[in-house]
Order: sequence, then structure tokens, then C-alpha cells
Amino acid sequence: MKTWCTLCWLLLLAPYCQGQDSLHAPAPTTGVPHQLSQGTKRPLQVACGISLAYGASLFALNKAWYQQYARTGFHLFNDGREWLQMDKLGHGWSAYQLARANTPMWRWAGLEEKQSLLAAGAGSLVYLTGIEWMDAHSEKWGWSWADMAANTAGTLLFAGQELAWKEQRIQFKFSVMPRRYPADLEVRARQLFGTNFAERALKDYNTQTYWLCVNLKSFLEQSRLPSWLNLAMGYGASGMYGGFRNEAFDKNGNCTFHRPDIQRSRQWYLAPDIDFTRIKTGRKAVRTLLFALNCLKLPTPGLNLEGGKLKGGFF
Repeated sequence: MKTWCTLCWLLLLAPYCQGQDSLHAPAPTTGVPHQLSQGTKRPLQVACGISLAYGASLFALNKAWYQQYARTGFHLFNDGREWLQMDKLGHGWSAYQLARANTPMWRWAGLEEKQSLLAAGAGSLVYLTGIEWMDAHSEKWGWSWADMAANTAGTLLFAGQELAWKEQRIQFKFSVMPRRYPADLEVRARQLFGTNFAERALKDYNTQTYWLCVNLKSFLEQSRLPSWLNLAMGYGASGMYGGFRNEAFDKNGNCTFHRPDIQRSRQWYLAPDIDFTRIKTGRKAVRTLLFALNCLKLPTPGLNLEGGKLKGGFF
């Protein structure tokens, strides 16, 4: 669900970003020197717009997701080992992408580079902390320090690169490969992951992969490599039909699903990738599309290591 909120937010802000993955690119759409836009009302407009969007999405998330579970007082939940840490990568990816999307908006508003970076990073953490606060008051979940650590790491991955290199040389991306489950597991898959493509793409950790995509030209400036070529290293997992174990119980404590025979395993990937923001175009609409698309890793030929076995395919 957090991934779904981030994707919606990224698409909403994409028209303001114009494909800039660097704080040091020209401030979007102003048409005037950056320093001349300081006295305008844009900072207030952006602050109000982001606050309203954050508030509305949290309200909708509460209605659609949390109201179906009983409310409790604030409590902790140690989920650091859940889903083989795939959900933690989802938290980090969400924080990274929110900071990436918000930063150009603050630049458009007239903030200096470090100020816009601070505002975007803080906004990303505030938003995800709001979701965590709702977790902390839900009977089904709880406040997770592991989630907060992942949120912070994702924000720092973006901010640190801007401060060190003034660009995003290592991008955090997401991909999904839908799969069919055998008949004896389909009922459990429907309970956990939903029934349609959109639900399963966002809920089914067995089908997701998170990638760190290194832009080769940024580190090998004298090479003849194309500027858009990345080398992507991915992590995924499979065989998961429960957060910690492949089992489930009803409200009365009766076991409704028990499959310890299914091995839960980690997957490692290596594949080429495209940095869409480094594809040159003079069209604003195309830059907007490329900016939004750059949060995703599209399938390319690559290698997969799982259970000590190496194989090739499209990942």
C-alpha cells in the first residue's frame, strides 16, 4: 500500500519535475533566473499543495486500509525479519522516490539547492512517519523501528548523492514480474495478495524486485559508454506465504494454512538498466514521462542467483 501511495504521488508531481534528477539543474518552468524567484509566493503554494496532498492521501489510506482493523493504543512491533526484508526495501524505495519527486518542486518554488533538499527529505520522512503512526495504532501492525530505519536510509540515499556528486549516480528502482500460483496455493495467494493485477503487483513480495542501478558513465567519465547505461543489482525473494512463516491462523487460533515444506529463499540479480532521465529530449511532456518512468526497472536480459543456482532470463 505504501508503494501504491508513492507511485500515485510520483505521477502527481511528475509534471513539475520535468525529468530533473539533480538539484543543480535549472529550476523548472520559471523562465527567469533562479535568484529572481525568491520573493514570490511559490514556497507557500508548494508547502500548501504538498501538505494538502499528504493529508488527503493519509486520510484516504486510513479509510481504505486501516479502518477494517481494530484500533489500539500506541505499541511497538518488531517486524525486522518479516517477508525476508522485502517490505523494508519497499519503505526505502518509497522514501527515496518521494524525496526525488519533491525536490524539483522546491527548486521551482525558489529555494536554494540545500534548502530544497532539506525540505524534500523532511517532507518524505514526515509523510512516511504519518503512515507509521497509523501502523502504531492498528491492532494488526505496530510502530516499527526497522521501518523508520528504512525510511531514513532511502531519504539519505537521495540526499547524500546530491550533496556528494550533485546528481543521482545510483538510482533506487522497483520492478514486478506477475506469476501464476498452483491451485493448492491460489486461495492463500488471494487472501494475502488480492485478485487483480494491480493488487498483486503492489502486495505480492514474491513478484517484486528492488534495484540499485549504477550509472556507469558517471563513474567512468572518459569512457565511450552511453550516458543512459546503468548496471543494476537487484534483490528479491520467493516462497513467502506469510510474514514470518508459511502459516496462518483464524481468530480462534485454528491453523488454516501450514506449508513449512515451501522454502523461503532470497534472490540476487544482475542486469543492465536504462537511466531515462539521461535521454536527451527538448519536449517537456517526454521529459515528464521519462522522469516518472525512472522509478521503475524495465525487464532486460540478466542473471539470477537463487539457492546456489545461477540462471539467465529477463529481469
